[in-house]
Amino acid sequence: MIELYHATMSTCAQKVRMVLAEKQLDWQGHVLDLRSSDQHQPDYLQLNPNGVVPTLVDDGQVVIESTVICEYLDDAYPEPSLKPEAALERARMRQWTKRLDEIIHFYTGVLSGSIAFRHQHLARPADELENYINNIPDPKRRARQREQIEHGMESPQFADAVGVFESFLTDLEKRLSATNWMAGESFSLAEIGYTPYLIRLDELQLWQWMDKRPHVTDLYERIKARTSFKAAYLDWRNDAFCALMAEKGPDAWPKIQEVLAR
Repeated sequence: MIELYHATMSTCAQKVRMVLAEKQLDWQGHVLDLRSSDQHQPDYLQLNPNGVVPTLVDDGQVVIESTVICEYLDDAYPEPSLKPEAALERARMRQWTKRLDEIIHFYTGVLSGSIAFRHQHLARPADELENYINNIPDPKRRARQREQIEHGMESPQFADAVGVFESFLTDLEKRLSATNWMAGESFSLAEIGYTPYLIRLDELQLWQWMDKRPHVTDLYERIKARTSFKAAYLDWRNDAFCALMAEKGPDAWPKIQEVLAR
């Protein structure tokens, strides 16, 4: 039996749900409320010491880290394959997912938190907020959370995030002008990995970033047309979170333009 510990709007959980849907695998879900710090509870930390979602349990064996989980599922349940056949295209796929893990994921958190989610945290009593921050196990994530909550779009991290996304979207547009998909000619774990991050730009009302990037827009439309998109995202969409992002997002675009003009 496949079990998935996940959260409704987690970008990393969306990736894994999309793989499960593409492979039409049955699974049992355990939904964690990240705002209530379910991911920091002792029982969960025994499964995932990093205190993050998702965590996969397959026949009692625990697998953590979303990119690793996606590759595990593709290896353990190989049909249909979500990796390109050619070795070079597989390497390109992994170059994209490496960039996602090392750079894009962190700065997506910066964008999302600085623009929208900080307002949820600022509404908490001061002692409750401090306790929430202090309970984040990873010092890097803890510092990021504190800075974006306190300073929002005035944080230096926010300007860094704008630069990171500008570079990423430029590179993605260039790649898609030459190939149908990110790694080559087949849909792969590269698209699955990045789908939640394109969704997040959409949720934050930042699709103006794609005004001169038609290939990225076309990629997103093709991904949304897949049945796995509904199973990975729409079926779990948190309307309150999306409403907050839709409300706060438009205020961010002038600031992003200001950063890009520097």
